[in-house]
Amino acid sequence: QVQLVESGGGLVQAGGSLRLSCAASGRTFTFSAYGLGWFRQAPGKEREFVAAISWSGGRSYYADSVNGRFAISRDNAKNTAYLQMNSLKPEDTAVYYCAAQYHLADRVVTNSRAYAYWGQGTQVTVST
Repeated sequence: QVQLVESGGGLVQAGGSLRLSCAASGRTFTFSAYGLGWFRQAPGKEREFVAAISWSGGRSYYADSVNGRFAISRDNAKNTAYLQMNSLKPEDTAVYYCAAQYHLADRVVTNSRAYAYWGQGTQVTVST
């Protein structure tokens, strides 16, 4: 079993920055063997893909809406993933979720249904 705990959300003005963290743990869990993704869900909307990173950290992919503003990274020694969010916009307001899935291949996955493990989410609110 894998547990994911997000942190770092909050209220920020448009144009500001936040860094989300996702701490992973679990018995017999090897963090470096798991691909990771960040997703978000705004009120009244479906959950959407934000960013993903492969287990090595060598591959990453972003949704068009955040490309160039957000950066996903991971520290396998700390069992933690990050999402650095810059130039935030009101439309970035959502609950942000971290997700993990074991992968044999060092690849990124954008489909939420491919992820078996999810955190509880952290709220990000961007004011005008």
